[in-house]
Amino acid sequence: MGSREVQSAEITFCVRGVISPLLANIYLHFVFDLWALQWRRRTARGDMVMVRYADDTFLGFEHREEAERFLVELRERVAPFGLSLHPEKTRLIAFGRHANAWCRRLGQRRAQTFDFLGFTHICGITRGKGWFQLRRVTMAKRMHAKLAEIKQQLRRRLHGRMREVGAWLHKVLQGFYNYHAVPGNLRRLWSMRYRLLHSWWRILGRRSQLRMSWDRYFSRVRTWLPEPRVLHPYPDARFRATHSR
Repeated sequence: MGSREVQSAEITFCVRGVISPLLANIYLHFVFDLWALQWRRRTARGDMVMVRYADDTFLGFEHREEAERFLVELRERVAPFGLSLHPEKTRLIAFGRHANAWCRRLGQRRAQTFDFLGFTHICGITRGKGWFQLRRVTMAKRMHAKLAEIKQQLRRRLHGRMREVGAWLHKVLQGFYNYHAVPGNLRRLWSMRYRLLHSWWRILGRRSQLRMSWDRYFSRVRTWLPEPRVLHPYPDARFRATHSR
């Protein structure tokens, strides 16, 4: 692997024993955050980025050997504090601008993806010039779980007024958009909206007085379920806005 390839480490900590999320966050700040910052200043020769939310952490390294060294030293660092790295969720992958080309040279179809903060992160390219583009789509598991939760609530509201149920669905769906409506994720959000519309139609079909064709149903309820649109900028645009130089 060339020195400019980027290696990514996806890490999840396992805390032995019961501890509140607030205390765990404070604990990891002193055990991991401060140590990792010191490691970056004293040991790293290439670029290194770190993102941590609760016990989930993502790190990016410019050089593979530094990523491997950091992972070894991290296991040694956290062990005395009663922590360990999740064996199934901690992994080292190639990710970044040259990751797809490097993986194809190894006979792999494309670079691996990783899940973080509700999104599946993908090495994509732009349609025009074929430049590298970080793609983020809602995790399939997260979307399926949300749909199952909403369908369960719809069954409980089977005999409620359509206007009231529609107003409730509007809030639920808009709340989902407010977090997941990032560039490149609209196709998955459109899919969720359609599946939600279809689920509600089938549930309403259980009420004999509300049986209606799809066209009649869709014309009646489509205004209650907002259409998805991008609500967040690309990560680099957000970074420039908050870190102007």
